Amino acid sequence: MSKVRVAIAGVGNCASALIQGVTYYANSGKANEEVIGLTEYSLGGLRPQDIEVVCAFDVNEGKVGRDLSEAIFAHPNNTVKIAEVPKTGVKVQKAPVLDGIGKYLERVIKISDEPEVPSVAQSIRDSGAEILVNYLPVGSTRAVQFYAEEAIKAGVAFVNAIPVFIASDALWQKKFKDAGLPTAGDDVMSQLGATVLHKTIVKLCVDRGVKVDETYQLNVGGDADFLNMLEESRLVDKRISKTSAVTAMTPYELPTKIGPSEYIPFLENDKICYIWLKGRYFGNIPVTIDVKLRVVDAYDSAGVMVDAIRGTKIALNRGVSGPLEAISAYCFKHPPVQMPYHEAKKAFLDFVNGKSGSFEK
Repeated sequence: MSKVRVAIAGVGNCASALIQGVTYYANSGKANEEVIGLTEYSLGGLRPQDIEVVCAFDVNEGKVGRDLSEAIFAHPNNTVKIAEVPKTGVKVQKAPVLDGIGKYLERVIKISDEPEVPSVAQSIRDSGAEILVNYLPVGSTRAVQFYAEEAIKAGVAFVNAIPVFIASDALWQKKFKDAGLPTAGDDVMSQLGATVLHKTIVKLCVDRGVKVDETYQLNVGGDADFLNMLEESRLVDKRISKTSAVTAMTPYELPTKIGPSEYIPFLENDKICYIWLKGRYFGNIPVTIDVKLRVVDAYDSAGVMVDAIRGTKIALNRGVSGPLEAISAYCFKHPPVQMPYHEAKKAFLDFVNGKSGSFEK
């Protein structure tokens, strides 16, 4: 297969981890079976380094107009550096702000004075991109919908990494289906993050006959994402996304409290998650599970996005349109169809390998 040509909306920590990660694996020099962090090194014939970012949009003065290799390290990005990214020749373009910058991000991001591109869709077409990846800040509802429309105008697939519902919304599903384009999402689920760990623990309890009575998940971090999420009004879809992924694992109503909890600047791109669960097993005897997880947040989702992008490229090559249910169930918190993790992985790999019975043919 040829390169996977990608446009990115939002050049934050997650975009930085994706771009650095592609460079890292291209330069690793390891045999395929030794590569850590990917479902498969070659997925449907596509390697991580076959992903090429050819177009990027942002509004930050420190990023607009700069080569993408420099913009991914500009303030307030603060994730770990794992690769020297060579010059890309891709200049970050300014797009409309809309609701992309909340009241807390306004304190750390200066909006560029550069003129906006006349047409985001035309810029995407001119770049030769075939997939638009959305990495905008949480709560950017109008901005995400704008980019989804621009993707349709440009004739490209849309992969939505944030909790604004596109792939899981019936209206948007129809729009992409009618346009003959695939969409995957919503809200990327980290490789070993709070949501996938939490839903797996809950499903394990259910499968082993433990009645789960109540559970919570608290998350703290120190990057721009957590600063932005101090604005509670931007978190409605985020809380729905994370909560639905966990409660879908039980056949009964489950009292929960799940979502971002606090911004702690010195944690930078580290995220710390606390999961607590109380239940009962044989003889109505109580059991409590108490877990702490610490990860570098951007990289925890980067490998999943590498898989989602490659899966979407396979869908494009096969002429699949509308919501990509298997890819979304495996890679995202709020997919069109929720599945336990092991079922989602099987459905994803069945789709990649073209096996009958997979969601998308």
